[in-house]
Amino acid sequence: MLIYDGATERFKLRPKGRTFLPRTAGPGYTPAFIGIFSCYNTINPDMTVSYTLEVADARFCGFSKLLFRWKGSIYRLLYKEVLVFCGVYLFFSVFYRFLLTPKQQDLFERIALYCDQFTNTNFIPVLFVLGFYVTLAFNRWWGQYTSFPLPDNLMMVVSGNVHGADERGRLLRRTLMRYANLSSVLILRSISTRVHRRFPTLEHIVEAGFMTTHELKKFESLHSDFNKYWMPLTWFSNLASRAREEGRVRDDIALGLLMDELNKYRGKCSLLFHYDWISIPLVYTQVVTLAVYSYFAFCVIGRQFLNPEKGYKDHKLDMYVPVFTLLQFFFYTGWLKVGELIINPFGEDDDDFETNQLIDRNIQVSMLAVDDMYQNLAPIVKDKHWAQRHFSIPYTVSTAAETLKPAFKGSTFDMRMSAEDFEIHQPADTPGKKQYLPLKGSLGAGLDSPLQRGNGILRGGSLPSLMDVLSHPNYNDADASPEGDINTTNHKEQEMALIKVAVEHN
Repeated sequence: MLIYDGATERFKLRPKGRTFLPRTAGPGYTPAFIGIFSCYNTINPDMTVSYTLEVADARFCGFSKLLFRWKGSIYRLLYKEVLVFCGVYLFFSVFYRFLLTPKQQDLFERIALYCDQFTNTNFIPVLFVLGFYVTLAFNRWWGQYTSFPLPDNLMMVVSGNVHGADERGRLLRRTLMRYANLSSVLILRSISTRVHRRFPTLEHIVEAGFMTTHELKKFESLHSDFNKYWMPLTWFSNLASRAREEGRVRDDIALGLLMDELNKYRGKCSLLFHYDWISIPLVYTQVVTLAVYSYFAFCVIGRQFLNPEKGYKDHKLDMYVPVFTLLQFFFYTGWLKVGELIINPFGEDDDDFETNQLIDRNIQVSMLAVDDMYQNLAPIVKDKHWAQRHFSIPYTVSTAAETLKPAFKGSTFDMRMSAEDFEIHQPADTPGKKQYLPLKGSLGAGLDSPLQRGNGILRGGSLPSLMDVLSHPNYNDADASPEGDINTTNHKEQEMALIKVAVEHN
């Protein structure tokens, strides 16, 4: 068995006759139980298959490279069913061609034609029931993934609100997080075959360091007919209240924050338990399975190649191998196998959740956050750009081209607008003349003058900025004298007429 020693950050071979590495404690020591890996879980090839890096960039035939992978593939999941289907089809083909008399062949051909009528999906709605079922199973699969209890939020609250650098403060923080992780181990042990194989009894959990012998006695002394995964969380809440009484938690607000995060954590544990308890109704799973298997049971006989000399409809060619029927079997049965794979992701399939690794990760980061990293801060110094009001972050040579791309400011920033769009609508009972957006200088560099460019189009102005400009009290008379008001007005009207002509022309 391989075990992971958190102190040395190395894997070690378990001595013969020992199940777990004994737990030791000391200043600055990370317990070795944090990263216990069984040999099955460490070198087992059935690990979650990740191909994210290979599809990071879309390229020619990008997904085609994934078709040649075996681990986690549909081929590995389906090859036995395909072989059985091919074997049964071959048996009936040989039986029809070589073992039957002419009279018996006529009877077989009539049966084949009759079965072929029901291989039409209108008679057996395989696509409908199968598609809806896999969608339901996928939503359930994703819900179980998002319900996995991660201690990250809880450990941050514990680290920031349970104070004390002495041994008592350290003991409180570590015990609180140990209780939280113990609860997740208990619930995962109840629903995951991998975790149950790793911790088949409560004594294995004690040996791993998640629970003490005294806590085990307390746990077993409480009789309940139901799962007791919630008990460590009750210990957590009681211990947090005691820390408040001791002054380690300094106010009721901090205690309330601890309780809020604890309840969220407990809710996820409870949700996982109920996902395991309440499955997709069995009748629906049976209907989907019967629909797929009965469909291809008819195909085994109905899709046989009959004697083309007898002139049967759609039987003018004898190809021996039903290529398209095999593809149809591959797709439909593969779809069913996908639903079978994701309906319970806590098994030991290739793409099932790595629950043991999540347990290792959770206990390790929990203890690091509340112990090693507690008040362990680097000196506070001025950052590199302290004296610079405007600064830019450097790029590497391979990413420098990204600096040439303009920043996105909104989808309407470069919206094309005609001159009429800038005209302010005045109510009928309001005296005054029409107002238009000034053509020069009012909207900055983003506005092009239609008179200068001759295209009748204005760029770069958003509606709020236009309204601000047009509502300015000195907009029309900022540079005009009282004597020249009439001339200015006539000039602007002539100018707008030219704009409208240019717009209509374009």
